[in-house]
Amino acid sequence: MTKYYPTDELVPGMVTAGEVRTKGGQLIVENGVSLTDRLISRIKFYAIPQVSVTEDPIPATKKEEQVEVPSHVVKPEAQAPSYSQKVVCSKEFQNFQISYSRVIATYRTVLEDCVIYHKSLNYEQLLSDTKELYYSCKTSLELFDMLHNMRSVEDSVYAHSLNVSLISRRLGRWLKFSPEELDTLTLAGALHDIGKLKIPAEVLNKPGKYTDEEFALVKQHPKFGYDILKSLPLDSHVKKAVLCHHERSDGSGYPTGLSQSDIDEYAAIVSIADVYDAMTAARSYRAPLCVFQVINNFEHDGLSKYNPKFILTFLSHVASTYQNNRVLLNDGRVANIVMLNKNRLSKPIIQLMDGSCIDLSTQPDLHIQSVL
Repeated sequence: MTKYYPTDELVPGMVTAGEVRTKGGQLIVENGVSLTDRLISRIKFYAIPQVSVTEDPIPATKKEEQVEVPSHVVKPEAQAPSYSQKVVCSKEFQNFQISYSRVIATYRTVLEDCVIYHKSLNYEQLLSDTKELYYSCKTSLELFDMLHNMRSVEDSVYAHSLNVSLISRRLGRWLKFSPEELDTLTLAGALHDIGKLKIPAEVLNKPGKYTDEEFALVKQHPKFGYDILKSLPLDSHVKKAVLCHHERSDGSGYPTGLSQSDIDEYAAIVSIADVYDAMTAARSYRAPLCVFQVINNFEHDGLSKYNPKFILTFLSHVASTYQNNRVLLNDGRVANIVMLNKNRLSKPIIQLMDGSCIDLSTQPDLHIQSVL
């Protein structure tokens, strides 16, 4: 006999009567698992409204005997995202969450006032609020932890623009930009998708695959954004970033198919932040990608598409922020990152719980599935 319980009413000891999955299909808890405080926290973290649990008592001996789990595989309790939960429960995250929501409201007001109501663009407010939020994080790790945990299945244009602005500024810091250059880069990130406000919401937010006609319309948003800003008293780097953030160094981008020598450097930086934020966000068809999965995607597909100086600086610093973290491998084992491989950042040297070390760059079938 089963019964659905609201997440807030779950208590340790209840046994799941089915798989618990996110809206995007990510498996959170398997069927037949006895809930713990950690698993309940994980379910709450993913905003799952209710869970089916069995009301039939299961003897402890039976629960032990149901499935024999190999010793190298992590049990469900150990798979809980303890690192994420620690972040989410921190006072710093609670404060960031409040400020983040306030800044998104600023983005919505400023961008809609400009595009929909044809008022002047209050870019000073955008820049001021973004910088205040940025400096509320003391380290790179704290900033990325905050952004990775401020996620919903459908990130709005405003949330994405704020994230890209913050990430672009951090990459600018790593590249030793001056304060004035950082402000220009921050504003470029904030405004890069302003042209999307010219696209009907039913097209922009369509959950399924675009038709050819719809995709052709969406690909016009850089041009729409440039047309909105071209007559405004903004730095030319900002306007070029809006127009060219989907251009790629190998000429495969749009709207013009520029090559690296013709792409504005600010646009090249914003493009990296744009893709990183998109890959680490949840989508209706997939869960968010782990940081090391994103790095792997860049290594396999992206290094020729982006300015080498910018992409290598970005990936090396992002990987370094997670050195010494505990991670879950795709075969179920848990390990700690002990050293990065400079030539293969997605495949560091790890130390397993038994003390043995593995160089993942020599193991093609083994990779980091998540940061714990």
